Amino acid sequence: MFTGLVEGQGKVSAIVPEGDAVRLDISVPAEIRDGLGIGDSVCINGCCLTVIELVGDNAAFQAGTETLSKTNLGRLADGHPVNLERSLPVGGRLGGHFVQGHVDGVGEVVSVDRDGEWVTMWFKVPAELARLMVPKGSVTVDGISLTVVNVEEDRFSVALIPHTLEVTTLGIRTEGEIVNIETDILGKYVDKLMAGRS
Repeated sequence: MFTGLVEGQGKVSAIVPEGDAVRLDISVPAEIRDGLGIGDSVCINGCCLTVIELVGDNAAFQAGTETLSKTNLGRLADGHPVNLERSLPVGGRLGGHFVQGHVDGVGEVVSVDRDGEWVTMWFKVPAELARLMVPKGSVTVDGISLTVVNVEEDRFSVALIPHTLEVTTLGIRTEGEIVNIETDILGKYVDKLMAGRS
């Protein structure tokens, strides 16, 4: 379980094919490496992955076919920055919202509207994901807990403050780029319960 409050950015240092899967070596900042151990969960661009090896500044993870098909991790290349968050400790502060690290699908950045230091960003998503969103509700984009501003049939918008733009990869996202989307778990349960009544 995560909060969607990104702790920092890492960089892809190597991508090693392993059959249909890949091994991702990520250079991790010291403040995130502190206390990190083998078997720990780390949210990478919104995907919950397990640490399988720690060598120097690098932490290694494996991503299987399901993860690669549902996320943007298969599009990463050496040097790409990624958002990082360690799992929420028991008794920890929940500043964002409950994020599982289970990506529902990907979205595409369709507009980046700047207003001074602020940005309004629109994402195109499958209609089945947009249906689970509500204005002022929560959504996770590349592991970042955000508040939905507007929702339409197949897209939604968020307003990004300067801090978010500075400390996450959304600050460098441009039109056409692909992001990971996780909708709020509450919306998924309500949708399933309502479907059972029809």
